[in-house]
This record gives sequence, structure tokens and C-alpha cells, in this order.
Amino acid sequence: MPYTESLPKPLIRCNGKPFLEYLLQQLIEQGIKRCLLLTGYFGEQIKDYFGNGDKQGLEITYFQGPVEWDTGRRIWESQLRLDERFLLLYSDNFVPFPFAKIVSQHEKLKLPITLMVSPKSPGNLAIDESGVVQYYDDQRSHDLPYVEIGYMVVERDLVIQEFPEPDCSFSVVLRRMAAQQRIGAWVQKDAYHSISDPERWNKAEQYLQAKRIVLIDRDGVINHKAPPGKYINCWEDFNWIDSSRNALKRLAKDGYCFIVISNQAGIARGVTQADAVERIHKNMIASLSQDGVNVLKVYVCPHHWDDGCECRKPKPGMLLQAAKDYLLRLDKTCFVGDDLRDMEAADRAGCKGILFHERQDLVSEILQCMNPISAV
Repeated sequence: MPYTESLPKPLIRCNGKPFLEYLLQQLIEQGIKRCLLLTGYFGEQIKDYFGNGDKQGLEITYFQGPVEWDTGRRIWESQLRLDERFLLLYSDNFVPFPFAKIVSQHEKLKLPITLMVSPKSPGNLAIDESGVVQYYDDQRSHDLPYVEIGYMVVERDLVIQEFPEPDCSFSVVLRRMAAQQRIGAWVQKDAYHSISDPERWNKAEQYLQAKRIVLIDRDGVINHKAPPGKYINCWEDFNWIDSSRNALKRLAKDGYCFIVISNQAGIARGVTQADAVERIHKNMIASLSQDGVNVLKVYVCPHHWDDGCECRKPKPGMLLQAAKDYLLRLDKTCFVGDDLRDMEAADRAGCKGILFHERQDLVSEILQCMNPISAV
């Protein structure tokens, strides 16, 4: 309120279109063809806007219920319209979701529900190492390290049988099933965004804006690598890869900016000085700036590969931090790297990966990756 006095929350505009439209587009991009919208408050407005889904390329049907019905009651009443296995989304949260990975986890655990969860405290659930939910509560607690974020794979009949009565809160069902360890979880470490209040709505709108930001490795992509076991220890040792620099210049003319993601284990090994790495990056940024190339930030992992940090590639920590700092949709972003560890980091972050080699047309690959429809 007051924005929803005459408008259902899923139709709140983000960048000129309803928030729900972003969710439906997610489904389409994951290959999903059919969607049932369980509507309540001003549900006729949702139906008037989306119709049968032809404009979106999705077959949309509706089940309208009284405003006072909880999610649980809506699921119960619509059960004959649901497939035996279905994907349930709430309509006020958004996060990239790798559908195939979640289904893989669901089939591995063989439980009635697999929730997508995010690390957050206070949270509302706890999971074990295998991903089985040990405790669920709809009330947040600092003792619970994860939150459910509103995307889940559901086995219809196995869940319906857990309803104590038709008119019950879905949280009651989840709590009962968690107590029996019959709920699985897939952890999404990327940040989720919500329209549940004006402040979060504003942030979600910024997050959902299309951005021309490319993530890029340093050694082996921007500059030539040092010999095996060696490091670039001073600016004089930094030798540009000309094809890459020219690609950055061409992309910059189209409004692209860049974030550099770099492992620098030489710091932990005592071979490279941290301040020397910082000087290299200042000179690199200044030199590229003269060509009109804007490097927004350089993220560096200074740790040894045995340190167990979360930032050294192939772990996705630096990519996730960049996404948080710059409100990037990683599923709409690409990471250019020259190593299979870079590609693994991209995959684990939910980002598109481009494996670099000097003879490729890097500009075309990045444009195709960032704008797959318009670039074809």
C-alpha cells in the first residue's frame, strides 16, 4: 500500500512492465510451455493483461479464488488442474533459477518437494549437507541460516496428502513435512529480489534493468600470461593481448563496461606484492580509459589454492559479489575467461561463460551471449 489499493501486487511495474511478466519470461526461457495462475486480489486485472499467454508465447490458464484464501487452500482447490509434478512460484520474488539443476537435485533426493533456498540470517529453515531440510518455520530466526525464496518443484499427490485440511496455510504443510525430513533444498547463492515493500521494489527494478556489463578474466584474456609458475609482478611485465584490447574498445563504443575477475595466488605465496598488483590494475584501468573503456572494478582473490576461500575460481564468490555490488542478473551476464576453471566458476554462478582464445571474434561472441535474439 498505497500502490496496491487498486492493483494486484504482481502487476506492480518494474521498468514499465509488470513484475509478473519477468517471472513468466523466466519460465519461457527454461523451456516451460504451460502455466496456471492462481489469482485472488484483483485477479481479473491479471487475466485481462496476460490473456491466454499468446503474446508471451506461453499457454496461460487461471484459477480464481477468494482473496482470503492462503496459498495452501489455492493449491488444494486447484489440484485437479495441476500436473503430477509441477513448479510452484510465488509472485513477489525474483532470482535466476537453473531449472535443470533444481530438477536434478529433486530427483537425487527423491522427496516430495525441493525448495530453492538462499543463505540469509535471520532465516526460516535449516538444511543438512545433502540438502534435506531439517527444520522449517514461517517465523524468521537467527538460528536458521537459510530462507525459502518462492521457487519449488512439487510432487502433487505426495504433498496434497500432507494437508491436514483443505483450508490451511501452506506453511503448516511445509512445517509438517520438514519435521519428517521430507523436503529437499537447492541452494541459490545469488541474491534474490522482492517487491514486498517500496524499498525492495525499487531495488528489484534496478536489478531487472538490462545492463551492458561484461565480466572478464585478466591474465590470459586482457594480457599475456606469465610462464607457468610465474606471475605478472610489475607494470613493465604487463603485455596487452591486442585483439582483446581492440574488442574492449569496440564494445565500449556500444556502451559496454567491464568488471575484471582475477585469481592472484602469487600474493598468498609471497611471490607478488599486493600493492604491486594494485598498481598494475590502476595503470591498466587508466590505459583502457584513454581508449574510452570503462573498467568499473577489479575483483582479486589473493588466496592460496589450499586456503579454502570462497572467492578463488573455480568457486563463484567474486562473480556473486560483483552481481551483488552492481545489481547484475548473472543469467543475463557473460564471463570471459581462458581457463576451464573460469568456465566452472561461470556455471556455478549461473553466468554464461565464453572460453577465450586470441583468434576468436570476441565482440560477436559477447554480443551473442548478452543479446542472443538481437545478435542473431
